[in-house]
This record gives sequence, structure tokens and C-alpha cells, in this order.
Amino acid sequence: MKTRITELFKIKYPILLSGMSWISTPELVAAVANAGGLGILATGILQPDETRDYIKRTRELTNKPFAANVTLYFPGADRNAEILIENKVPVVNYALGKGDKIAKAVHAYGGKVIATVTTLKHAMAAQRDGADALIVTGHEAAGHGGAVTSLVLIPSIVDAVDIPVIAAGGFADGRGLAAALLLGAEGISMGTRFMNTTESPVHESQKALSNTLTVYDTVYTDKVDGLPARVMASKGATRLINKRLNPLSALINSRKIAKLLGFPWLKLAVGIMLSGVQNSIRMARMAIGFDAFKAGTMDGDNENGVLPIGQVTGIMHDTPSVKTVMDRIVKEAAEAGKKLGKKL
Repeated sequence: MKTRITELFKIKYPILLSGMSWISTPELVAAVANAGGLGILATGILQPDETRDYIKRTRELTNKPFAANVTLYFPGADRNAEILIENKVPVVNYALGKGDKIAKAVHAYGGKVIATVTTLKHAMAAQRDGADALIVTGHEAAGHGGAVTSLVLIPSIVDAVDIPVIAAGGFADGRGLAAALLLGAEGISMGTRFMNTTESPVHESQKALSNTLTVYDTVYTDKVDGLPARVMASKGATRLINKRLNPLSALINSRKIAKLLGFPWLKLAVGIMLSGVQNSIRMARMAIGFDAFKAGTMDGDNENGVLPIGQVTGIMHDTPSVKTVMDRIVKEAAEAGKKLGKKL
């Protein structure tokens, strides 16, 4: 398979692993890389020493290209971005912020930059800021997908930008890859499908449950971590949706964020107080969301936690290895292309 994405990142297949906190670990990233794709290491919830260790471990597990992400919305994100640049990570993926400085620094050592976006406005801004490619995330996706479905969002952005687009949200098999290519994308990024593989660190009970879910068993809400996100419908999700917060909650919960990220609490608290009521409440939900996401993914706790999962879970019914997923998708995409050729 050859697309602008495989050429840009020097990979065999135009298939990426989304950078999911607690999930996209060195082991899962390396498994995707060794199978011919590009894995994105998740660093959003890591402290500096952890980020360095994750990069080191990934390089020990694979000699293939890999990526690492930085969520600019998170406290301490600039610090993690500096570490990725210092270690000359081949591909840096950023989201929820302006990435011009990152693009300039990464390009200086010959690396590539991917911006994750959900709107045309942000896609155009990322292109101006120097991104080499875009991950365009539709409404179907797990986590922070956009308000528009992939079927419409992908071609609308493809038509507007010059850099290659990677489709995310609703992709888990070869039919999806073929469809994305027809929509003008140069590849796909998958979270839910790779979440449910043997190499994934997600709790085994959640993988098994994922195989039984339908396309209707998710909810899209901004009440988990303060940003619109898709998670599995569960008691934990319902509890968070109904939870009422106030600015004081932000200060109380900000200690959790500061401790998790190794960030000075006083600096974070002052920033929250100065950011206004709405942003303070959003930060409170982010702290609660951190706990909930960890409980749902790592502990399999659906009473108190939540599991980020896409609607595509409804067409997934097994827990294969990463290599099996990759080989299957490539084969199915080729078959889909032949079938389409006959119909046309």
C-alpha cells in the first residue's frame, strides 16, 4: 500500500494508532509499528521522567518510526513537548492548541508533525502553523471527536487543505480504510480497534464487554472531562453526567491534576482562579475525568469510571493481536476495492 502518509512517515501501511492516555503505551505503540503502521505514544498524563522513559522503552521495542503526542490543553504540556523535541521523536502529534512553535522545532531536526483537529477552522490553522498532516476526527470517535460525522467532515477538510488527511472516527476494518481513501483521506487512525487487542493494557473485562456492545451503546457528553467526548454508556457515565460542579470544586480537584502531572499546585490553582467560572468548572471536570478514565480503562470499573469507546465498537467482535488486525484490514481493503471496481 502506498499513499502520501506511507511516504511521509516511511511506514508500510497507512494505519495509525491513536494516542490514548493510559492505553497507547510503548508496548502497544511498538506492536503497531512492527506490524507496519504508525503508533502514537500518549504522553498527556505523564510526568517528565515518565515521558523520557516511555520514549526510551519504545525505541527498545522497535526500530521502526513512531510518534508521540502532546495535548496542549493539559497543564505542563509545554514541558512534555520539549522532551519529545529533545529526544527527536520522529513524529510529534499535537492537539487542542497552537502548534507553530512545535512544528518549527520538530522540523529543525528533520521530524514530522501531525495536528489533530475536529473542525475546518482548526485544520486551516494547523496547516498555516506548519503541520505536515492532519488527523481529522469525526463524531463517531471515542474520546474527543467533533460535532460532524466522518463521512461529511473528512471530504470537507480534504477539499480545503493541501496537506494529507488521516481519517479518525468510525474506522476498524478494511471496508473503513477503503472508504476513507475514497473520501480523499490518505490513511486512518484507530483507537477503539487497537484498544481491543491482546497487546492493549486495557482491563480484560472491558475488552470482552466491547465485543458485545452495539453501535448504540455509547454517549457523547462534555460532562466527563469538560470537553465533548464519547464514552461507553454505563452507570459511571450517567453519574458524571448528572454531577453538578462549581468553581470551588476546581480548586479542590486541581490538586489531583497537579499531583498526577508533577505540576506545581499553587501555579495551577492561581491559573484556574484567573480563568473565569466556566473554565474553572471545566478544569474541575478534567480532574474528575482523569480519575474516571483511569478507573474505566485500567481497573475495568464501570460503576465509578468510564471507558472511552467509539461507535465502531458495534462492528467489532473479537480481541485479536495487533498484527492480525493490521493484516486483516489490508486484506479486506484490497477485497473492498475489487468489489467496488466490479460494481462501478
